[in-house]
Order: sequence, then structure tokens, then C-alpha cells
Amino acid sequence: MAASTEPDQRRQRRRAVAAGAVGVAVAAAAWALRDIPAALGGRIRGDRAQRVAGSPQYRDGVFRNPVSTPMVTEPGRNLLRELLFGPQRRRPALPVPVLRPADPPAGPTARELGIVWHGHASTLIEIEGHRVLTDPVWSERCSPSALVGPRRLHAPPVPLDELPRLDAILISHDHYDHLDVASVRGLTRTQSAPFLVPLGVGAHLERWGVPAERIVELDWDERHRIGGLEITATAAQHFSGRGLHRDGTLWASWVVAGAHRRVFYTGDSGYFDGYAAIGAAHGPFDVTLMQIGAYDAAWPHIHMFPEEAVAAHLDLRGDLLVPVHWATFNLALHSWAEPVDRLWREAKARGVRLAVPRPGERVVVDQPPPVDAWWQTVA
Repeated sequence: MAASTEPDQRRQRRRAVAAGAVGVAVAAAAWALRDIPAALGGRIRGDRAQRVAGSPQYRDGVFRNPVSTPMVTEPGRNLLRELLFGPQRRRPALPVPVLRPADPPAGPTARELGIVWHGHASTLIEIEGHRVLTDPVWSERCSPSALVGPRRLHAPPVPLDELPRLDAILISHDHYDHLDVASVRGLTRTQSAPFLVPLGVGAHLERWGVPAERIVELDWDERHRIGGLEITATAAQHFSGRGLHRDGTLWASWVVAGAHRRVFYTGDSGYFDGYAAIGAAHGPFDVTLMQIGAYDAAWPHIHMFPEEAVAAHLDLRGDLLVPVHWATFNLALHSWAEPVDRLWREAKARGVRLAVPRPGERVVVDQPPPVDAWWQTVA
């Protein structure tokens, strides 16, 4: 009797261990996924839905570009295989050099125009005594989950709570590498500046606890004044979406204009004839912040190639070009430093003034540092 009972006890112990392991796995999965529902953002309803529906860019239940922009133009290509086995060097061999930003000159009437690139598309614009931050992403990953998704190649130059006082925070669209829930919540706690966002994006901010009075939603060609600045949402050729539903919110580029200085930021966009129109209406620009990374022949309509960024800069009537949207996250199949190598060649060929700062390096637009190919020393 004892001999038959012992195997039964061992089976019961194994079942208990297995059940415990399953319970731990379920609990771990639940913990890992706990933040995803909130990260997906909010639903558009009420007055916000009415504004969205009235936009000239909104047709048949979604926002649309003025011309057809198919997402992928090479459907037969095995992009996953290229991602896993391609020859591209998608991470630097050495750490990306990161600097702590230098302080700007004091005084509310300072005419100096400064740019501090914090990595990817996060850039601090110092213009006529005001500070404007674009697309703040301070998280380790640009993903709805803190455990999976593209991871940073370098640390932010300063912690989020050590940023100086901001006058405005601009969001170009709701993709995870441009709209980060943790960064939004952090800036809501530590800053008082309004968030200027394209139509519909305010629903995400509202869900994340941003007060309604700090949310300014704009359609293309709509403007908002902050102190001595006029900030205008302008066209871009892209798409939006944080979950399965796509194009429910608008995407935009931005014009930041003071009494004497002007800055343009592309957000994410393919090359299109809208740049010439923006340059004619709002230019010339002292500096353009141009998206140059995450391109591919498979999606040519929604991200610019570096050579197109130079063409767009000229269309915009820009003076100094500062590249953004590279070197921080791996979001495409090209080598991590390829975008800026191509940009530099094209800028020299077309006589375009270029500054390529390290993350955190402050660029004085009227006296930019010479391009020194710093990225090639760590590639």
C-alpha cells in the first residue's frame, strides 16, 4: 500500500509545482502587460470627435494625406529576414557620446537662437527667450511595453525632471517614438507648459492625466500664440496609430516663429510638394530640424531619405539644417549611422549649411560647430 501511495504523492507534488510555475508565468505576463492598455491612449469622443470630423484632412472615418501614400510598396520582400540576418551594423561599436547641454545666455530678450538635440526627435528650441520642446521621448524603449520594443542606443543627456522651464511642448503625431506616455506624465508633473498637438491626439493626453487647459489641438494651418511666439501646425505626409486602428489622429509638422527668428520641424514625413508651400507661406527659416532616419525603399512615401531631407530643406528656404530622428532607436533596416553619412554627402554637394550635434550638444544657429564626423569614431 505504501509503495503505491509514494508515486501518487510524487505526481501530486509535480502537479503542484507545475501549477505554481503556470501561476508565476501568468502573473509575470500580467505584470509585463499592465501598462499597455493605458499606453494605447484614449478614445476620441464628444466635442473632440466633432472637431476631428470637421477637418478637411478627415474623410471616411480616418485622416488622409492629400495624395495616396501606400504604407509598403514592396509586399513580396522578406523584411523580417533582412532584419534578423541583414549585414547592416544596426548598433554602434562604441558608446554614443552624450553631452550635458550648455546653458543659454540669460535674459528674456536674448536674440541668440539655440538648438539642443536630446536624441531621436526630442529637441529643445531656444528662441527669443522662449523654450519649446519637440516630441519628448525619455523612456528606455519606444513601445507600449517597458520590456519589449526598440531600445535606446544612448542615454538622455539630462533627466526629464532637470529640463529647464518650458513654454511649449510640441507633439508631431502619436507613434510611440514621438509620443511617450511616461515622458508626458513626467512633464505634466514637472512643467506647466501647454502641449500643442495635432487633432485627436489630445484624447491620449487626457487619458494620461494632462489637464484640459494644457492641451491645444490644431489642424493644419491653425496657429496658437504663446508669449512672443506664433506656433503653427503645418502639413506632413505620414500616418498615425498606437494600436490596431490606424489614422484616427492627425500628424503634423511645426513652425515656431518669433519676432525675428523662425524654426521648422518636420515631424515624420515623406518628401512631398507641401514643403515648398510651407516655405512660401512661413519661410525663410533660420534652422530646419529634418527627419533623416528610419527610411527604406519599402516605405518611401512616409519617411524621407537623407537626400530628400536636403531637398525639403531647400524647398523650405532653410538656412542651417540640423538632422533628427536618427542614432537613438533602431527603427529600420539601414545601418545606424548611414543616414547622417548620406546627409553629409548631399549637403556638401548642394551647398547646404549643416550641423550634426552629439546628443545634448547645444548648437548656436548663427555660429554652428563644424561637422566633425563624430559618429564615425564610434560606428
